[in-house]
Amino acid sequence: MNHKIGITAWGSVSALGISREAVQAAYRTDRSFLQIDASLGDWTGRLPETTVPRGSLATRPRFLDQIDRSVLLTLLAVDQFWEKLAWSQEIPIGINIGSSRGATGLWEHYFREYADGEGLSPLSSPTTTLGNISSWLGAYLQVDGPSISHSVTCSSGLQSLLNAVAWLESGRCRYFLAGGSEAPLTDFTVAQMKALRIYAHPEPTEFPCRSLDPEARTNTMVLGEGAAVFALETEPQAPLAWIAGMGSAQEVPTSPTSVSKDAGALQRAMRQALREAELETVDAVICHAPGTRKGDAAEVTAVRSVFGGREPFLTGNKWKLGHSLGASGALSLEMALLMLQEDTAYTIPYMQPDSAPPDSIRTIMINAMGFGGNAVSVIIRR
Repeated sequence: MNHKIGITAWGSVSALGISREAVQAAYRTDRSFLQIDASLGDWTGRLPETTVPRGSLATRPRFLDQIDRSVLLTLLAVDQFWEKLAWSQEIPIGINIGSSRGATGLWEHYFREYADGEGLSPLSSPTTTLGNISSWLGAYLQVDGPSISHSVTCSSGLQSLLNAVAWLESGRCRYFLAGGSEAPLTDFTVAQMKALRIYAHPEPTEFPCRSLDPEARTNTMVLGEGAAVFALETEPQAPLAWIAGMGSAQEVPTSPTSVSKDAGALQRAMRQALREAELETVDAVICHAPGTRKGDAAEVTAVRSVFGGREPFLTGNKWKLGHSLGASGALSLEMALLMLQEDTAYTIPYMQPDSAPPDSIRTIMINAMGFGGNAVSVIIRR
């Protein structure tokens, strides 16, 4: 990269909690935070509670009725750090929040009204466009600059990071907010995953999602809601982490999910990231690993092919908080930052790792893969 790009702040909400302290405490335990959802009758990763954003929307409740939950989660995440940033708003501040589905809940609500023959609200179109996530965030923070939302399926959160770095590298922005948000806990979205036969069975168990478990006999993916947003700066003085390398690639479509047995696109993305970071290996890889047998196995195969005898420690977080689709890569990046901060590897309690956790962690690779074969790898370092 031409410039040093650092992460200087972040905030998140997920099944692990709605504060940094809650999330850190959750990662220090061996407990899954997935629960049977009373309304859906299935395992989900739902926020333990939901609050109202602190900013301008808090005093204008009418607007809260016009935003999708994916927007709300984004605002709650940014609330955790925005007031602490010393960014000059006279300089353009870029925003890019990725989401696989966008306004899932609102869209389903309006379509249900339409299908039932009720009058369709004039808000049904403007409030359900994917761009609402970033544009509402920009309005909420009252900043000017490029405001972008996109869907690149489950790699959307990390794709936003790639895009933010490109803007910062170009010099057209000095500051950028990037991340992902998803609110997929709806009847129709869960039904779609069940139609693919990848959703976890609803019977009681300690670990409903057994991500990365080679002994798993069935698919165990569980959907979870969440958002994570990161503050990126060009040449910051004391960042939480540096972005060392990035890579992205695309599978040739062969199926509805388009992930090959050896995850060829992910291999290419990982190699690109390693070349850019000028590394041969990293201390740990936070895998995409959603809890699908074929997808998890393909990713492990890809990692072993890329690293060979230098295979790093493998871990992930979907067993703990669920698969948040387009926000999943962003929540994995949060896990990586916490691992760097605490200089420890978060393990998976039901797994016997191929390699012992490293004594010290300085470099971490984060992977994301999505339907259509989109693959992204990002390396961060101290």
